[in-house]
Amino acid sequence: MTEPKTGALKVPGATLHYEVRGSGPVLLLIPGGAGDAASYDHAAPALADRYTVVSYDPRGMSRSPLDGPRADQRVEVHGEDAFLLLDAVAPDGGPAYVFGCSSGAIAAVDLLARHPERVRLAIAHEPPLVELLPDAEKQRAFFAEVREAYRREGIGAAVAVMSAGTGPAEGTATQRDGTVQPPPRPPEAIDRMMANFPYFLEHILCPFTSHLPDLEALAAVSERLVPAGGRDSHGLLLYRPAVALAERLGTDVVDFPGGHTGLSEHPAEFTEVLRRTLPRR
Repeated sequence: MTEPKTGALKVPGATLHYEVRGSGPVLLLIPGGAGDAASYDHAAPALADRYTVVSYDPRGMSRSPLDGPRADQRVEVHGEDAFLLLDAVAPDGGPAYVFGCSSGAIAAVDLLARHPERVRLAIAHEPPLVELLPDAEKQRAFFAEVREAYRREGIGAAVAVMSAGTGPAEGTATQRDGTVQPPPRPPEAIDRMMANFPYFLEHILCPFTSHLPDLEALAAVSERLVPAGGRDSHGLLLYRPAVALAERLGTDVVDFPGGHTGLSEHPAEFTEVLRRTLPRR
């Protein structure tokens, strides 16, 4: 596997570590949760035959240090980071393909809303935009409870609360294949992303899930936004915002293999669906 070219981009308040592979139209991959550029280590090389694939560590994650102390993050700042990174890797100003998972999908939606001229197509996989839901207040309180569990008892307690509230009801049959073993990641990548969890739970989870996107701006470019979800996620909390977003914009949800973490669960199949979806525009 060819090693990516790496770079460091100074942005207001942080320095972003980014990686570039391949050639062709730019495809920006935005990781979600506690992930960093390594979240796409299995997908990026497979897409580099057709695209200039760019992945990065969001500000405050892994190798993208903040200039100052950790603080609650704003979606608009992360969306602007993505825009500045596109300016750095594609200074000709041409539009790029953008894919984001989870909180990274929220940043991708924001990027499209505020900088539509730089986005050819944005695919947002299960963005947890719960403000779009009729029970938004309940879900906002749920994510606050996850953060409080972390503050009281640590990461394990937070993950337990999160899993209970976002997974299938106890005793409910699911389509998940427990025999699937995701390909291994390098230990150093696992260690980096595990070290990101406190920052994610304390400073990203609640600000991002409580974000309300600019629906008016998105409606004007609705043909360039693909809400996406996992086939195993139907009816679950983290799938519902994609459905709500699609309904608001008069479009459809594209399903990918697996659940919310389908990229990790089924990287080859997930990447193939992504490859087929990208040329839509």
